Amino acid sequence: MKRTFLQADEFRDLVADQFGGDRRIVTLDRLTGGTKKGVYRLRLDDRTQMIVYVWAAGENYWPPSPTVPDDPFTDASGAELFAANHAALAAVDVRIPRLLMLDRDRRYLDADVALLEDAGRVKLEALLERDPAAAARPLSALGDALRRMHTTLGANYGKLAAIERGAANQSRRTEDIIVDRALSHLQATAVRDSRLAEAHDRITAHVRQLRDAVTERRTYGLVHGELGPDHVLVTPDGEPVMIDIEGLTYFDVEWEHAWLRMRFGDAYPLLRPVDLDPHRLELYRYAQVLSLIEGPLRIADTDFPNRQWMLDLAEWNINKALAALRPTTSSRL
Repeated sequence: MKRTFLQADEFRDLVADQFGGDRRIVTLDRLTGGTKKGVYRLRLDDRTQMIVYVWAAGENYWPPSPTVPDDPFTDASGAELFAANHAALAAVDVRIPRLLMLDRDRRYLDADVALLEDAGRVKLEALLERDPAAAARPLSALGDALRRMHTTLGANYGKLAAIERGAANQSRRTEDIIVDRALSHLQATAVRDSRLAEAHDRITAHVRQLRDAVTERRTYGLVHGELGPDHVLVTPDGEPVMIDIEGLTYFDVEWEHAWLRMRFGDAYPLLRPVDLDPHRLELYRYAQVLSLIEGPLRIADTDFPNRQWMLDLAEWNINKALAALRPTTSSRL
C-alpha cells in the first residue's frame, strides 16, 4: 500500500486559528530525513514560514519493536517527550526552534502536532562540507551548548517525561542496559548475515570484555541521544539550532560522545568535549556499531524510500564490528 502524506487543505484550520482566517498556504513541503514523525514546512501568502511536526502512525517508517522499560533509547518519539525535552533544553540555554503551539488534543489533525519557528534550511552537515571555516563558529557554540547539557546532572537516568512522572525504571546499571541492548542487536542481525552468525560468540565475548573494564557510576548528564551535524541547523547569524530532540535523556555522556565522534569526524575536537571515561566510551562506541547494523536492516524491510542507503550503512558497520575483533599489529608482536 502506497504511503500518503498530508496535503495543504488539511492544515487549513491550524493556519486559520494561529494566523488568521484570511491567511492561506502558498507552499507545503514535507521535509526529507525524518523516519519517526512528519516534518512539514508551510509558507503563507504573507511570506510567513513555519515548521509543523506531526506524530502519526502514517508518518513513522519504523516497524514495532519490543519496549524495554528501563532503556531510555526505545520508543523515543512523541509529543509528550518533545514537550518535556524542549523545556529542559530551553532551561539550560540550548538554542532550539521556538515552540509556537503544541496540540495534543487533536484539534486540527488526527495526530499530535507542534508548530515551530522555521530556523532555516542550512544544516551544519552541509556547511562543514561546503565551508569548514564558516562552520567553526557554530561548532564552537554547539560545543558550549553540549557542555551545558553534559554538566546538567541528575541522580536518575531515563527519559525526562518519565522522570517527571516518577516512572523512570532504574533496575539496571547503564552499562548493563547497553550490553543487553548490543547483544540483542547482535542476535537480531546474526540470523540475517552469515558473517555475524559465524562471529557471534567472539562479538559477545568482546562486548563483555569491554563491559568488565567499566566502573560503576551514579550521576548522569543530559544527552541528545543521536546528535549529528544533520541534527543542527545554522541560522544566517551563524547560530546553531538543535533539532530532533525527542531522544533527549539523562544518561552517561560517553554515549553522546561515542556518537559525536563518529558523526562529526575530524571536526569533533572543535566541540571541546568534557572529560570522559575511556573504557565506558569504548564500550558505547562498539555498541553503537551493532545498533547501526540492526536499525538500518530493520527499517530497510519497510517502505522507507532510501532502502539502499540503509543497507549500505549496515554493511559499513558489519565491517567495523568484525574489524574490531582482529588482533592489532602490536598485539601480534
